[in-house]
Amino acid sequence: MKFLSVRDLKTKSSQVWKELPDQKDMVITSNGRPIAILSSINEENLEQVLAAFRRARAMQAVNAIQYESVRKGTDRITLDEIEDEIKAVRSNRKK
Repeated sequence: MKFLSVRDLKTKSSQVWKELPDQKDMVITSNGRPIAILSSINEENLEQVLAAFRRARAMQAVNAIQYESVRKGTDRITLDEIEDEIKAVRSNRKK
């Protein structure tokens, strides 16, 4: 996978667009850190590619939630404790 700075993207954009179909993906960096991904698409695969990106983001969000749950120890909460918490929140809403 090719890494490309923001500066190179600005100054060599025509070259980037020519290379992108062969490269498939390029990582854009700013100050040496990745900030974006350019991905080659076409009219036929646009919806498929967007769906794949959305699935990947959703999985990343789920993984982050699971990691945070383990870190806080809330992954060991019982179903009864969850139901009690829900009842408490609903009770406070009515007030």
